[in-house]
Amino acid sequence: MNKKIAFIGFLVTLACCWTACKNDVSSAGQAVLDDDDAVVVYVDTFPLTSGIDSCAAIISQADSFLLGEIETDYGLLRSAILTQLACPTGYRYPANAEVDSICLFMYYGSWIGDPKSPLAINAYLMDKKTFNYTGTYPTDLNIDDYFIDPQNKMPVLANYSIVVASEKLDSIMNDEGVYIPALRMKVNDDFRDYFWGIKSFTDQDDFNQKFKGLLIESSFGSSTMLNISDIALGVFYHFKYERIPGDPTSDTTVHDMKAFYANSEVRTVNHLAYPDKKEWIDRLKQDSDTYNYIIAPAGAYTRISFPMGRISDSIMQHMVDTFAGLEVQTKQPYVNKAEVRITVTNKYAGSTANMTRNEWLQPSQYMLLIRESSMKRFFENKELPSDTCALLSPLVQTTDSAGNAIYYYTFDMSDFLLNQLRNQLRSEMNGYDLKMMLVPVSVNIASTEVSNSTYSAVKQLQTMSATQIKSAKNGMKFEIVYSGFSLPSFTD
Repeated sequence: MNKKIAFIGFLVTLACCWTACKNDVSSAGQAVLDDDDAVVVYVDTFPLTSGIDSCAAIISQADSFLLGEIETDYGLLRSAILTQLACPTGYRYPANAEVDSICLFMYYGSWIGDPKSPLAINAYLMDKKTFNYTGTYPTDLNIDDYFIDPQNKMPVLANYSIVVASEKLDSIMNDEGVYIPALRMKVNDDFRDYFWGIKSFTDQDDFNQKFKGLLIESSFGSSTMLNISDIALGVFYHFKYERIPGDPTSDTTVHDMKAFYANSEVRTVNHLAYPDKKEWIDRLKQDSDTYNYIIAPAGAYTRISFPMGRISDSIMQHMVDTFAGLEVQTKQPYVNKAEVRITVTNKYAGSTANMTRNEWLQPSQYMLLIRESSMKRFFENKELPSDTCALLSPLVQTTDSAGNAIYYYTFDMSDFLLNQLRNQLRSEMNGYDLKMMLVPVSVNIASTEVSNSTYSAVKQLQTMSATQIKSAKNGMKFEIVYSGFSLPSFTD
């Protein structure tokens, strides 16, 4: 530990504290202090330890869903979609309506991998059970649990669909005038007749029991992964009516379509599988002294251990004095700065059109540093970052002295550490290492002000991402600036 100790005069310290402190400036209200009451300021740098760990699964609550199969430097990922459909509540087909066809529509805003590699898509009818809207579902759920006979699932499509991502054969224009690639796949006659027969339902729960949902998956192709943004089933039908009541010669045929969407009123779950995860996790661990990795979705996270017991001892030894052979705390600790910077080493700054296979997966735009013990509760309860549980950082870009781009995440743990120092006994901190995880996340921003963003949701990242960072042994440091203010009983 490299330690510098400085005793600073009151006026200088007051200016520093006013600049660096966030909330606790109560001790700055005094006009004059005796020499014995001078505020002490210290700067310490503490070593950390870090390493990657496999993540079994995440809670599926994405805004878009992966579909396909792709092999990268981080193993093979297979992704399927299980989804309910929202019924048009209160809608009834005309009494004499006849079905023409039914098509499954899927819209994809982007993709990862080879845009010219073919991908085959199949769909099957879930016939055993369905999802509970208020329940949570992991990305490693057992697909077989949703089928009576998993080996003989009812196919939905007339033929499996061959997709080439870059062809955009069924693109549609959205409200902003942008073309969104779409897939239009006709269902087979058996499924058409089955779905057309569901004409009576009282509400969404009743409809879910009659139509439990669809499994959509790929059957071959290992070079492309689609980001599916929307799914719908379109029912095309026609009916006749007499424009002049009682006059059969005035019969008119009307063609119409009713859509059943996989929207926020129902549940859609991504199933993710890394069949060779252990092999590539073990391979990445061999490089742990130099780099650590955070792979999404549900791939690998990085664990960082903070020596809180050692930090507490180092800080609190400057907050006590000895009286009659006994140590007595005479100063209140304040943490001015406690920053850990995570340096990113695999950010690709060139054109996406020129990306090689090794550059397909890029760092997450947001990273969460969270207590390992709080992860399950945090994401299941849909909590937001707080100073004592989880800290959020965007991917930051700056340049070095030579003008080269530098990318990193930065986390200010000052409030986090101060809470530990003031609310836990030193005996409880003895030898205590705080274990925190770096977790890639997506965020929903509720409002943005000049220098502050308000987040309405933070979710585990469910799109593909790979973040390579410098390990603790390769430059990850934890620098703390702290000070001590005399307690009231020792300033009288």
